[in-house]
Amino acid sequence: MLELLLVAVILVAATVVIHAVGTSYWMRLLLHYYTDAKGYFKPRKALPATIWTAVVLMMLHVVEVVLWAITYLLLIPGTQLDSFEKATYFSMVTFTTLGYGDITLADHEWRLLSGVEALNGILLVGWTTAFLFMVVQRGWQKHEA
Repeated sequence: MLELLLVAVILVAATVVIHAVGTSYWMRLLLHYYTDAKGYFKPRKALPATIWTAVVLMMLHVVEVVLWAITYLLLIPGTQLDSFEKATYFSMVTFTTLGYGDITLADHEWRLLSGVEALNGILLVGWTTAFLFMVVQRGWQKHEA
């Protein structure tokens, strides 16, 4: 159980770092390419900035889900998650808290790990929502003369 907790902490820390680095880097690119010296979006740049922000944030989530999937493939014995596709599907359904239930983990310890993934997903999806909201809000700001 202690080893499982260590794996969970490492995965949560890794996904938070991925999200932090990704959103920080994207924010710098947004400021450089899409805004003027005062931080306002340049004319006709708000919509492309919003669209690309959504795409970048989704790609960050895909990377995070795949990290969890690879961990499941490496650690879970047996045939529950016997392919990259199954592991990624299970990870995506768990990370997003969708929980179809068509693939479940039999061992209680592994179910605990998937619960931590769901909490991790809630945290990071909330972060994404806040970041995207910030970009949309900045797009609606009027330029001061």
